[in-house]
Amino acid sequence: MTTVTAAKLRTIPSLSGTSPVLDLTRLPADPVTFFYEWLDGALASQVAEPLAITLATVDADGAPNARTLIVKDIDDRGWAFAGPRESAKGIELASHPAAALNFWWQPLVRAIRVRGPVVEASRADSEADFALRSAAARRDLDSRDWVLWRLQAERVEFWQGSPDRQHIRIIYRFIDGVWSLS
Repeated sequence: MTTVTAAKLRTIPSLSGTSPVLDLTRLPADPVTFFYEWLDGALASQVAEPLAITLATVDADGAPNARTLIVKDIDDRGWAFAGPRESAKGIELASHPAAALNFWWQPLVRAIRVRGPVVEASRADSEADFALRSAAARRDLDSRDWVLWRLQAERVEFWQGSPDRQHIRIIYRFIDGVWSLS
């Protein structure tokens, strides 16, 4: 039996990192540029696993599933991740081609949330991604079953936490082919 209680949970420190200075007057026009600025900061601060994402999809019954992956690329084509077509995520994306992903950089008290439709990359891109995997990571996998997907962001939120709970949210929305900030 555990000794942790709800009261004990409230005593565990949260948002214990140190947020960098954020100049809200100098925000880029698009979230990809802003992501790479934040990633540079995460790398400079030696954040562990800065490319780890939590990817959320839904199954055939509409129940959510989340798992941790590595983002492979981020550009105007989308936020790329990969896996076997016959995996749970592959099956779920085939029936519900939309997802959300989340980065959490605890030492900087920063998170990035992205959501939108998901499309398969070209077969050539999927094969190129498969080829970049180590021999050990390719073992027992069929390259024809390997898929690179791209989440085509419609909403990207940059969140910077604060111990006083006065968190900063910067939200980009893709509307009619143009990014807008809110």
